Amino acid sequence: MKVSQILANGRQSLSFEIFPPKKESAFESIKEATEKVASLNPDYMSVTYGAGGGRSRFTVDVAVNLMEKYGTTMVAHLTCVSSTKEQIDEQISRMKETGIENILALRGDIPADAPAREDWSFQHASELVRYIRSQGDFCVGGACYPEGHPESEHIMLDIANMKKKQDAGLDYFVTQMFFDNNVLYNYLFKMRESGITIPVIPGIMPFTKKSQLKSIRDLSGSFLPQRFIQMVDRFGDDPKSMKQAGIAYATDQIIDLYANAIDHVHVYTMNDYEVAGAILRNLSHIIGRD
Repeated sequence: MKVSQILANGRQSLSFEIFPPKKESAFESIKEATEKVASLNPDYMSVTYGAGGGRSRFTVDVAVNLMEKYGTTMVAHLTCVSSTKEQIDEQISRMKETGIENILALRGDIPADAPAREDWSFQHASELVRYIRSQGDFCVGGACYPEGHPESEHIMLDIANMKKKQDAGLDYFVTQMFFDNNVLYNYLFKMRESGITIPVIPGIMPFTKKSQLKSIRDLSGSFLPQRFIQMVDRFGDDPKSMKQAGIAYATDQIIDLYANAIDHVHVYTMNDYEVAGAILRNLSHIIGRD
């Protein structure tokens, strides 16, 4: 099934993101963890893609395993950072052969050892979207940034780039993490005013470990509201309490989104079955899983 069909079926959805192993030696343990998440029967799942060929070769393997074992609708990430056209063609060919219908097209984070940008086969995600469209009947999603891309000078310039992705043939957006829903609502207003009409799926990151705080600040630059900071200050040094509080915080964000007529939410699970399962149970009646 295509994600576009799920988004158009008139009911609320909850989807999960997982990641593949970095090394072949970790494949079995990651396979087991992702299978447990898939057993929760989310509306669909996406599998991330490591830049430069690291985890990328396992993305399709993980997706196919879950399709075959659980019948899960899968989205395979695909990035243009450091990837040659030949590598992109190989991944697209594998997706066709294995029945993957959904691709999340990304530029990707630039690794320190990346070749010069002028040597990339695809400079921007919009170029990758257009190329995927030319290669088959895929449903293509992309990323957007409620607080602006870290490399963008101004959020309106960033939104203009999102419009280029839509014009290239994108079916939907998934947002970067955010911890204040008002940030998303303001962003959505700006997007719609700029002519972006395709669905925008909020991406929610359950914050369950104090150690995650530095990476969130460094990588995403997300605004952290006072109630979030107070939660971390109060529970951050007690792992069990922090996990429970983080799950409750993420659940509250999702309930507020649903209450404001945003019917589709994507959760960054970090392959954690316990976190994904707790959120799903908290929402069971709301999304009709009781």
